[in-house]
Amino acid sequence: MKIVFTSKGQDLDAMMDPRFGRAEFLILYDEESESHIVFDNSESGRAAHGAGPLTAQKVYALKPDAIVTGNGPGEKAAATLKIANINMYVGAGNMAVGEALQAFQQGKLEKIEL
Repeated sequence: MKIVFTSKGQDLDAMMDPRFGRAEFLILYDEESESHIVFDNSESGRAAHGAGPLTAQKVYALKPDAIVTGNGPGEKAAATLKIANINMYVGAGNMAVGEALQAFQQGKLEKIEL
């Protein structure tokens, strides 16, 4: 399974970014290989409007099975993600990415309907 995490840093020790659209980085973690790739999302964060849909488009291109974040997306970003049929889990805003991964794997995060 491939999972996207919204992050404030570039590794699994970094804190989660509770924001979806304005997250500084997106970390794509592959459970099979136990590896990750980091994508800079700062351009979306600097957008005056439409940060959520911009980030949703980036996530869509990564083709993950799930997204883990803090608070979830706004309405327009959720519409994009719904089309992609990606599961979203929230409640990880105060965790490090590695902790959020463990919480996800243990079923401790809330799955939201998009």
